[in-house]
Amino acid sequence: MATHARPAGPPRLTAAEFDVLYRRLLSRAAWARGDRGALASLTPARVLAATREVRTGRTVTLASPVETLPGPDNPEPARHRMSVQPEDDTVDGLHFAMDSFAMNVHGDADSHIDALCHVIYDGTLHGGVAASSVTSGGAEALSVEVARNGIVGRGVLLDVPRLRGVPWLEPGDHVSADDLTAAETAQHVHVSEGDLLFVRVGHRKRRSELGAWHAANARAGLHPSALEFLAERRVAVLGGDGNNDTAPSSTEGVDFPVHVLAIHAMGLHLMDYLQFEGLAPVCETEGRWSFLCVIAPLRLPDATGSPVNPIAVL
Repeated sequence: MATHARPAGPPRLTAAEFDVLYRRLLSRAAWARGDRGALASLTPARVLAATREVRTGRTVTLASPVETLPGPDNPEPARHRMSVQPEDDTVDGLHFAMDSFAMNVHGDADSHIDALCHVIYDGTLHGGVAASSVTSGGAEALSVEVARNGIVGRGVLLDVPRLRGVPWLEPGDHVSADDLTAAETAQHVHVSEGDLLFVRVGHRKRRSELGAWHAANARAGLHPSALEFLAERRVAVLGGDGNNDTAPSSTEGVDFPVHVLAIHAMGLHLMDYLQFEGLAPVCETEGRWSFLCVIAPLRLPDATGSPVNPIAVL
């Protein structure tokens, strides 16, 4: 395993510094201001090119099982109710086992995708859409329905703990743009325009080995300045095995700076709390960190997000 000396870490951002960064990324992502945001870069030609990543036909899920038990990071777990009639299995004839689900899509445990209407910042949604378009009845614009035809493209996994020679990043640690560039070099892969970028911080591995904790208060993630890397490469989607944002926040007055920059300024659909513990060993064994990726959010026309199960096809 390659090792990479841990730098002192990116500095905290003042409110003024964050505003400068926000405006710079907003300007650089002007091409992604339509209803589909950065998904506009997933042209038919790029989707077709991504199919050439398939060599073995092996498929790997990037989602964790939906959790129905409460925990420190999941006080409102999904509710799963079974309905089996009749309960006496000796009764003859046809019967059905049925169930229903209810969940908090944007929690700190279950894998989900954030729509472009998820972040309201300074009174607007992505692209200057009025925040009033999101009401208790649903989102009138930029809902997850934007991705109703699926998100298909070349996925790239950058494994930062592998780069640093550790099993996971500790809560509060930051992934910098230099980390992403160094991971590319170490893994012999290059993030290109239209790619679906996945960044592993090891959140899931730490959780499985040490137990759940209050991830809302302490978690590893990207430093806001790392979004410069994504803007330069014009990626289409960002996914992480944590929340993508570090906690505590590195930015004065903004609790989720990466969400603000990625969704609001750059038009990126975010996927939070994925898991890469199945994919990373396969990539390591095969010596390649890119793959075809297929993402199919539920068709929830007015929703700010959806449970998600991305599939890597190698």
